[in-house]
Amino acid sequence: MLFKLLKAERMKLRRSPVWTAFILMPIVPAVLGTVNYLGNSEILTSEWYSLWTQHTLFTCYFFLPIMIGIYCSYIMRLEQNNRNWNKTLTMPSPKWMVFTSKLIITAFMILISEIWIGALFIISGRLIGMGGALPLRETAVWCLFGTLGGTVMAAAQLVISMLVKSFALPVGLAFAGGISGLVFLVKDLGHIWPYSLMAYGMNSNSPQQMMESGYVPFIIICIVYIALFTAAGGIILSKKEM
Repeated sequence: MLFKLLKAERMKLRRSPVWTAFILMPIVPAVLGTVNYLGNSEILTSEWYSLWTQHTLFTCYFFLPIMIGIYCSYIMRLEQNNRNWNKTLTMPSPKWMVFTSKLIITAFMILISEIWIGALFIISGRLIGMGGALPLRETAVWCLFGTLGGTVMAAAQLVISMLVKSFALPVGLAFAGGISGLVFLVKDLGHIWPYSLMAYGMNSNSPQQMMESGYVPFIIICIVYIALFTAAGGIILSKKEM
């Protein structure tokens, strides 16, 4: 049944222009980050690592949260506007599975964006003549864990978009969440706040240091949050009039 739900979500995605934002929008922070790096190259002396901090400064706290908020609002708005909830919720499948199918599709879009972000990072570095060995392994790890942390944010935004029928308000909350993620990271609490986990996973503030607490605690925290939000989404779908 999950595969049928995923197929339905994929068909909705194919007909939607929203997915193109996941490809086009990361270009903007890549350009801004590269320009910012070139303008401060005298103090940003760690080359590839410094360039990564500038790219992720704009990506993790502004553009990706907004993109995730837009997509989550869109797929929930689609169900509400076309009265698809009645059909979807009468299918012989657990309500948490309906929520999970939407989360998996959103996570897939985040993964595509993360791969593109990593590619833009490498391309930008080469275009400005940056030498040295390419940090391919590090970039892959950053993007992979960024996807996991971004999935936590997506799970939270899907719940919010179910509770708030407005399209714009959940997007605004996603943007506010991105800003709050920066605040929690500055206070060394980024590893526990759901809206900080994407930036934390991408090592946006200290790319030369991999996670001091290790990968396992980060993965566990993300899984716990995803499970909690998925359970909440299933409960809401079971009890709320859609």
